[in-house]
Amino acid sequence: MPATSSKTTLPPKSSKTKKKAGKIEPVRPPVDRFPFAQYASVLGVRLLLIGFTGLYIPQTTRLFGPLSARKTDRPQSEFMEALTVNPSLTLGWISVGLTLLEVWWAGWVRRWSFEQTAKGTEVEIKLDRVRFESLRFTRLKDATAFTLCAALATHVVAVVFGAPLTSHVVQTALLAFVVSILAAFTPAFVLGVPSFSSNTVSMINRLSWTRLFVELSPRNALERTMVYPAVGTFFGGWLGAIPIALDWDRPWQAWPLTPLFGSLGGYIIGAILAFTFSTARWLAIEHVQSCPPKLKSR
Repeated sequence: MPATSSKTTLPPKSSKTKKKAGKIEPVRPPVDRFPFAQYASVLGVRLLLIGFTGLYIPQTTRLFGPLSARKTDRPQSEFMEALTVNPSLTLGWISVGLTLLEVWWAGWVRRWSFEQTAKGTEVEIKLDRVRFESLRFTRLKDATAFTLCAALATHVVAVVFGAPLTSHVVQTALLAFVVSILAAFTPAFVLGVPSFSSNTVSMINRLSWTRLFVELSPRNALERTMVYPAVGTFFGGWLGAIPIALDWDRPWQAWPLTPLFGSLGGYIIGAILAFTFSTARWLAIEHVQSCPPKLKSR
């Protein structure tokens, strides 16, 4: 019988493949993923919850009894009175609510980061996902410690910029914690805490932190999600301190209510700007890629 020649079909040269267990598996490259629909829904719910945390959770103070009467020639509504009658209690309620929100948000952003950087075959990605999930509690512990250190540093900076040194210590400490949980927790949970080790991973991590929070140079939607709100938090807190110096003698001028709500407002504005800029850039790229080649050449 004449010998029959067998032909082996090779994969295209342009596609990356990996042979494993007798099969040729495609290698998935990292993708600059922008989950528009999920990002919009999660961010919208989160910003609404931040507003609810700042304005309505402190109202639960009234559930524990009537508010203490204050002699003032500037009467307020019960809503405002619950926010201003005890700034420490208001800060405490907001700190608890924001902590829960940030843990949830940081977990979602970290999963987004994994989906964007995952590469390799399906089996390799599954193994990486298992290792990724196993580091969750370690990252949570490190991010919590980093946030507390950032709160201490923020407290010192606030005192240097004019916050009371010997009085209102609890209020200043809680304000520093709120600013730190908004600005520092999510980056620490997603990127990892920067260290001064000399290994390659630590050096790359330090360079990433420097590029993002010193040079303020985010390169994609994921990085903008962390940088813009952090900048907005500090800028809003700085602007919020201005009304305290005005001689209006209003109850809401008590330290540190205006920097507190300025930080919350700045964070919300920064998050909206990050989403808007990333969406506009994503739509522009999608439009260019959908154009016919002739239109692109023009």
